[in-house]
Amino acid sequence: MKNLLKYIVSRVLLTIPMLFILLSLVFVVLRVMPGDPVSAMLGDHAPAHVIREKQLELGLDKPIFVQYLNYLGQIARFDLGESMVYKQRVVDTMKDKLPATVELTVIAMIFTLLIGIPLGAFAASKRRSARDFGIRLYGNIVYCIPVYWMGLMLQLLFGIFLNWLPIAGRTSARTFVTDFARSNFYIIDTIVAGNWAALGDVLIHIFLPSLTLGITLSGVFLRLTRANMLDTLKSDYVLAARARGIPEKHVVYRHALKNAFIPILTMLGLQFATLLAGAILTESTFSWPGIGRLLLERIYLRDYPVIQGVIVVYALLVSLISMLVDIIYAFIDPRVKY
Repeated sequence: MKNLLKYIVSRVLLTIPMLFILLSLVFVVLRVMPGDPVSAMLGDHAPAHVIREKQLELGLDKPIFVQYLNYLGQIARFDLGESMVYKQRVVDTMKDKLPATVELTVIAMIFTLLIGIPLGAFAASKRRSARDFGIRLYGNIVYCIPVYWMGLMLQLLFGIFLNWLPIAGRTSARTFVTDFARSNFYIIDTIVAGNWAALGDVLIHIFLPSLTLGITLSGVFLRLTRANMLDTLKSDYVLAARARGIPEKHVVYRHALKNAFIPILTMLGLQFATLLAGAILTESTFSWPGIGRLLLERIYLRDYPVIQGVIVVYALLVSLISMLVDIIYAFIDPRVKY
């Protein structure tokens, strides 16, 4: 247990320089982008003295190194600055948007695992059969399809042709968010409030965008699960289980899949970043009021502090998930050396 604690502490400490590098890259990339954010905000015909005053107000007149130190100081205080367009703190701007993206990403990951892992395990158990070929073909197709195109097709099928599911927004007009919203995590808030009608409405609205993301990424986990299952099914303990007459279904899903899941867990953390990136396009397709859609809107407006703040939050989320996956991996895999 002492060695495990040392590993956790060392992993946390290793996350600090990784965050430092990520934050530094965000700072550098945004400042080498072509164009002046103040000129873009005020327009081409703004007087020079007005542009100068705005640059002074935002601290953009200072040397790059001073701006960098101020930037790190703000991040350390959890102060992401103020929007250049709407005069609102960046933290307040993202307060309502971030929970929407987190909910979408988590539900999408659940769909990814529910689709990808069982299909991968089944394909491995039916190796070189027509079903194996069909499942692998599905995995290759959904991995290549752009997420926004997948979203549009699902909108047409379930929203327009079948009229089963809504195609935009987090809730319908008849659901009053003020009746239950506390943390802006609508699923949790509706359950805590006991508002089951609102919960059903929230789940119906999140189903289609999260399914879009889940299907797109399921191909990765399908192929990974299949590859690991093929190796696991050749193991001695699997052969012994079959020799004892254990049903093939139990051998595949209880014995082999359990041990093949360890590498999948590592990929789970890595693909979280892919889901966040995919959420940007999905939120635009489904008019989902999340942080990805906010980022696209503020890129068009050249709202410098909000763009920087959103990217910083993305970097923090990815780093945190990566650290948590490594720690969980150490708990479940005894082969990890501390």
